[in-house]
Amino acid sequence: MSMTVAIIITAVISFGVTAGLGFVIIPWLKRLKFGQTILDIGPSWHKSKQGTPNMGGLMFIIGIVSAFAVGALTFTLSGGSFESDYAKVLVGRDNVLILSGLFLAFGCGVVGFADDYIKIKLKRNEGLTAKQKTFGQLIVTVGYTMTLWASHNTVWFIPFLGNVNFEKNFITGVIFWILSIFIIYGCVNSVNLTDGIDGLCSSVTATVAVSFIVASFILRFAGLGILSGALLGGVLGFLCWNRNPAKVFMGDTGSLFLGGLVAAMGYALKCPLLLLPIGIIYVTETMSDIIQIGYFKLTHGKRVFKMAPIHHHFEMCGWNEKKICIVFSAVNVLGCAVGLILLYFGRK
Repeated sequence: MSMTVAIIITAVISFGVTAGLGFVIIPWLKRLKFGQTILDIGPSWHKSKQGTPNMGGLMFIIGIVSAFAVGALTFTLSGGSFESDYAKVLVGRDNVLILSGLFLAFGCGVVGFADDYIKIKLKRNEGLTAKQKTFGQLIVTVGYTMTLWASHNTVWFIPFLGNVNFEKNFITGVIFWILSIFIIYGCVNSVNLTDGIDGLCSSVTATVAVSFIVASFILRFAGLGILSGALLGGVLGFLCWNRNPAKVFMGDTGSLFLGGLVAAMGYALKCPLLLLPIGIIYVTETMSDIIQIGYFKLTHGKRVFKMAPIHHHFEMCGWNEKKICIVFSAVNVLGCAVGLILLYFGRK
């Protein structure tokens, strides 16, 4: 079986399972009264979304994991090489990247599930406290970083500069740990911030998944391609139910899972710095929030944006949710193109 066929099969299975689960999980969430609580700080018209089933991220988590398992097993049994040429230096290194990446995503999803459950069950606007949420994410992040270190997945590719091995000495090792925790934690929460209107996080993440599929061909890394195919099918299947007007929300269960998976794929590229252009919308959402809060504190009440994160600013400017999804996704496609150009030509 060729790598292309394996990716297509995985994407189709993931799409089918995720979209199909909507007929089961959404009514189940409604029966349990697991509806979204809308914060008072958001746009006033979002109040109409009150009670929309939450925790729908369970749909694509099941779809992605099951499709990846089938795709990876089928491809391997047919004689395909799951790892990239890079892994030939240390056989099994790429397998660790992919499997530990799934555990990172799952661990982040568990933190999100706890947050969603508390919000819904206790009928509160806030679930876990900020400290509890951060602590949970950091435990998962540190565990993943330990796995990277133990498996010697510590070489980063820097476009046009070459490879950097962080195991050279104590100082470079410390830098690796600090950068990794910052990048992973930042990526997870940036994806979470993007999930603020119907279909936005799903559509933007679909463009990210496509870029990782293209990258897998550049690197000849079937494992990354199959996992990316599962991600693409999962978010597109979820988008069938999450597009405006949304019939279900992914909740922190889904958005933190996606954040963990995207971060792990950046490491699977051996170039996590490429997450900056590939996830340019995630970065923009986070920076708009940081700028808004910082400026508000410095000026004692003044704002740069009408509302943050920035997708809410455009809502306040009169853009409807569909337009925001289309424009933001298009912008992210450009960022993905830049990332892929750096990956391809930066290796020459």
